[in-house]
Amino acid sequence: MSEPASSSTFRFAVNVTPKPGILDPQGKAVERSLPHLGIDGVSGVRVGRRVELAVTADDEAAARAVVERLAGDLLSNPLIEAYEIETLPVVEVAG
Repeated sequence: MSEPASSSTFRFAVNVTPKPGILDPQGKAVERSLPHLGIDGVSGVRVGRRVELAVTADDEAAARAVVERLAGDLLSNPLIEAYEIETLPVVEVAG
């Protein structure tokens, strides 16, 4: 009988932003505020959100597949938002 595969924890961040061509009122509001702060030369501001999560799986590919599904089905609206998945280092917690 084979031994069960050991699971590991993998960390990811899902960065969700409006797709190009989609209006971004929050981004425009930030951009309009910059001159009031004395900041010039900044344009194309897009505001999105970031979700960080840990997934326990047998390997990184299986964990990433879970994150891909979450990003496409739950964390973003595929009609108006794009997402990017970033692999994060695993943080060890001292006991």
